[in-house]
Amino acid sequence: MLKPLTLALAISSLLMSGASMANNLTVGFSQIGSESGWRAAETSVAKTEAAKRGITLKVSDAQQKQENQIKAVRSFIAQGVDAIFIAPVVQTGWEPVLEEAKDYDIPVFLLDRTVDVDDNSLYMTSVAANDVLEGEVAAHWLVNKVKDRDNCNVVELQGTVGSSVAIERKEGFDKTIKDVKNIHVTRTQSGEFTRSKGKEVMESFIKAENNGKSICAVFSHNDDMAIGAIQAIKEAGLQPGKDILIVSIDAVPDIFRAMLKGETNATVELTPNMAGPAFDALISYKEKGIIPPKKIVTKSTLFLPKDAAKELEIKKNLGY
Repeated sequence: MLKPLTLALAISSLLMSGASMANNLTVGFSQIGSESGWRAAETSVAKTEAAKRGITLKVSDAQQKQENQIKAVRSFIAQGVDAIFIAPVVQTGWEPVLEEAKDYDIPVFLLDRTVDVDDNSLYMTSVAANDVLEGEVAAHWLVNKVKDRDNCNVVELQGTVGSSVAIERKEGFDKTIKDVKNIHVTRTQSGEFTRSKGKEVMESFIKAENNGKSICAVFSHNDDMAIGAIQAIKEAGLQPGKDILIVSIDAVPDIFRAMLKGETNATVELTPNMAGPAFDALISYKEKGIIPPKKIVTKSTLFLPKDAAKELEIKKNLGY
């Protein structure tokens, strides 16, 4: 039988071993890029959350190219990291490299987007918002906002073609307005989640829709494209947020600044903290063998101009 002091030291050693597990973990993160303020915030928050837990985080910027993500994942595998986080630029084409990670027993976590694979065991979990719900929340706001109008023609700024988030946000919006007789999506095109492309596409919408006078509202799959659209609307001599309503998704600081100017109407929050829950799931798996649920869903909240000042201050305090 162990003496009390020896037993105490043994227990202490065991506890210290478990507590220091995270300190010994190295995670590779294949990030899409920095096409938006939200994406940059996600990377920044991931670094902060890793530091809180003593995890070494290696970030690779794919510059919106899947081939760069695949190269990064293979590099992480070669380095023998403990886990790989991927924010996938598109849904398809992931099986070969995910199978390689599985062969080396490296768990893969998906952040804020999903992949389309036949074998779901190729990744451990995905941490993401309910993108369909985000589209639904945006649509419900618009339905209530224009319920007294005879007709509301909507133009849609889609995200990256083939990305799960663009597909699902559109699905949620379309499903919600399907039987609403006074709302019609008249034009839809990808703005690639960027301000510059959002502005460019909105300019073409305005030209095609009676210099913008036929447009009732913009549904933008993210805030950055909405900010680009705001600029295009102003340059066309119209008032964004008044002549043309705007609802978007992400809740980045700049959209709240636009709200304070009266230039946009609503945004649905997408938290940039996708890595925190993923790190926690990884630690639980490594320390206790706990398999996380296949999807960890983050919260989606609708914010209006009345919320803008408070939310802007909150995000400032978070360094976002």
